[in-house]
Amino acid sequence: MLGNVDDRSIFTVSRGDLKSPVHLSKELLFLDEPPVFLISIGVPISTERFESMVMEVDEPAGTSMDTSEPLEPAIEWRFSQVKGNIEGDDTHTEADVISCVEFSHDGEYLATGDKGGRVVIFQRDQSGKYVNGARSREYNVYSTFQSHEPEFDYLKSLEIEEKINQIKWLKKKNAANFILSTNDKTVKLWKISERERKVADDSWNIRRGQFVGSLQIPSIVPMELIVEASPRRVYGNAHTYHVNSISVNSDQETFLSADDLRINLWHHEITNESFNIVDIKPTNMEELTEVITAAEFHPSQCNWFVYSSSKGSIRLCDMRDRALCDAHAKIYEEAEDPSSRSFFSEIIASVSDIKFSHNGRYLLTRDYLTVKVWDLNMENRPIETYAVHDHLRTKLCALYENDSIFDKFECGWSGDDKHILTGSYHNLFRTYARCSPDAKTWEARPQEPHSILRTRRVCAGANARAQRARRGVGGESNDDELAADSLDFTRKILHTAWHPKENIIALAATNNLYIFSDK
Repeated sequence: MLGNVDDRSIFTVSRGDLKSPVHLSKELLFLDEPPVFLISIGVPISTERFESMVMEVDEPAGTSMDTSEPLEPAIEWRFSQVKGNIEGDDTHTEADVISCVEFSHDGEYLATGDKGGRVVIFQRDQSGKYVNGARSREYNVYSTFQSHEPEFDYLKSLEIEEKINQIKWLKKKNAANFILSTNDKTVKLWKISERERKVADDSWNIRRGQFVGSLQIPSIVPMELIVEASPRRVYGNAHTYHVNSISVNSDQETFLSADDLRINLWHHEITNESFNIVDIKPTNMEELTEVITAAEFHPSQCNWFVYSSSKGSIRLCDMRDRALCDAHAKIYEEAEDPSSRSFFSEIIASVSDIKFSHNGRYLLTRDYLTVKVWDLNMENRPIETYAVHDHLRTKLCALYENDSIFDKFECGWSGDDKHILTGSYHNLFRTYARCSPDAKTWEARPQEPHSILRTRRVCAGANARAQRARRGVGGESNDDELAADSLDFTRKILHTAWHPKENIIALAATNNLYIFSDK
């Protein structure tokens, strides 16, 4: 014990005395140099009491987290609404397929982009209607506009698709909303604003033979509310390769755009100049071993950002260190088991999405088979690993042949960072409660409004039949079992979003937008 400072007891413990990782119910500060823990608590405690506070958490990946915290109850999702052509209607085209989904910072708006270059903005129901004691969770179309058009690069004989790769909201500062949208080459800043269409009242017109005893002035009356989307900035000619990510900085003045080999930093007001902050392009392209797959700014530290690679590594960079962040501050990667290495190891290790938690302490990453949670203070392995596609491990060869193994699934945090969301095949999606081993699989499909979704369970074909046989008559389960052999790999949920404050999720399933809530 070092002593009391302002009635707070300060203890030092060497790393060798504790097994990692540890969780304390009080404030815990990790230090890199010197290798000690500093634990501060409100009142002095005995050594025995201190030792009882330290609990080893060394369970199998994907099971336990901090057992000192109460278990989070499982969320019962209810169907809210679905947008787009209903299932079984094949009238949609490739341009109608939704390619990104994003909630605004307050959750009042929801934006989607599609492969046709269109952006659709939905607004939460403003009627004041309440359902099950809570404000209505329905979203209605607010504005639709064409963000990008197909282009052709005549110099490189390359067609540039109009597909919207990502949409990001800027924080609202006035009555208007601002969003960033990007295709493979160009980022655009859009202003979404409202104005009333007004016309002159015709009651002042004087008809033939009619006399008035006083001067009449025409009055202007509002007719309808018009929502306009106007382009304010176009950030182009900065990326040689396909843009995969954009992220708005917490300073709300800059943003980054990342392609396969470079990350650029932009200022919102400057369109003809950007700063290259990451460049992994080798001198000889034959030496290229990895590409950038995703990038994101820290939610509160404007000088920090992370980017992931096709090798499964995540790099944290600090822009205060140097202008070109070619030397990362930290790298997060898990050592591969040599005995499990195969032809598909590098493909399934590629990180398809990365998200900071809302409090900025953790990183959430998604690869083909798992979703992982990383502590910023622990670089050698994730603190939580959740299996998503374990039932597909034996089918990687077939998935490689039909290119499904290259699908890029997204992931997301709940507003309180206690739950995780990601998508899967057959229009299935999975939610995980971080403080419990509870993992649920659900299927996105139309049903009665506000009805509770039934969970699904995906098993290998033989296992599914065996489990049904063991239950026998009267042994029905709440879980609808689904054989892995019967999965439809053309129906998949790649893009997901979780409301920043409430338990409302939006899922893109081909051309359909599903919205589910817990009330």
